[in-house]
Amino acid sequence: MRRHLLPVLAALVAAGCVAALAAATGERERHRSPHRGYDIGLWGDVPYSPAQVAEGVPNLIADMNRSRLAFTVHDGDIKAGGDRCDDTVYMQFRASLDTLKAPAMYTPGDNEWTDCDRPAAGGYDANERLAFLRQQFFANNPRSFGRRPVPLDVQSAPYVENRRWHWSGVSYATLHVVGSDDNLGDVAPDPAEQAARSEATIRWMRETFAAATRRGSAGVLLTIQANPGFDAADPTRAPARDPQTLAPTGPDGGGFVAFLRALREETIAFGKPVVLVHGDSHYFRLDKPLQDADGYRIESFSRLETPGDNAQTANNEVQWVRVHVDPADPEVFSFSQEVVAGNLPPAYKP
Repeated sequence: MRRHLLPVLAALVAAGCVAALAAATGERERHRSPHRGYDIGLWGDVPYSPAQVAEGVPNLIADMNRSRLAFTVHDGDIKAGGDRCDDTVYMQFRASLDTLKAPAMYTPGDNEWTDCDRPAAGGYDANERLAFLRQQFFANNPRSFGRRPVPLDVQSAPYVENRRWHWSGVSYATLHVVGSDDNLGDVAPDPAEQAARSEATIRWMRETFAAATRRGSAGVLLTIQANPGFDAADPTRAPARDPQTLAPTGPDGGGFVAFLRALREETIAFGKPVVLVHGDSHYFRLDKPLQDADGYRIESFSRLETPGDNAQTANNEVQWVRVHVDPADPEVFSFSQEVVAGNLPPAYKP
């Protein structure tokens, strides 16, 4: 009897160990498994040249189309600031958005309207170009772009470019915040326009955090165009500011101060991972630059800047960023720059 019992006990113990190991492995997989998440694609500050229109952007879109993305977001600036703001530029870019397989979102940049009053850009009236942009891209269109458009929440007119959506436990929004000090700089500053739009944009952001809280979202990802600056670490690429007061310390009209203070307040209150995506300074970076009023770094906040055109190159800066989103992961978001091999200079191509 004992001779037969020992092997049975050994088998039961072994089975128990295997079951325990499987349970532990399963727990780790539930926590970390990439199969629970999804990928999104971020890009911006392109196209800036005929070469990028003809080759760079099509190569980038083809690369994203091969990547089984949940959706994509372009963070503004669809042409160079000194290029003309003619109607055909906007329609050509909208057509490009609709070649993306995944739903495609877009928020306007300063090159699309605030900078259009520059003589080199055609000397347009900036407010007329903004009205045209809203009409052609956003008015009467409560959906994304792309081959598989999805419905989006839309802010009331005239701020119909501000959009919000929720995807598998995470909340997203586009916010109309642009370079050239949010329309307080450049050729013809417009404080009245900026103040009204900023108030509406901040309200939309606060409503996004409120919606995320009600839904129990694991994280929030916001997309704007401007690099608003967070401190004095890199004044060549963004406005330098005191990181605790968020007031500018150099030449700056203060167009981003109210937005940054509201963003900080909402991020702290939300208490879960928040990502601010922007373009504008054309430099890929991922960091944690936001501090509270006492100088403590807010670890739940990340800033992601997408790569963009470099005036000295043709296509090699036409790249994108993949974000893996996993609501079961405490960090929620992880990032990698995707290099489009076809856009590299010949010496760097595989």
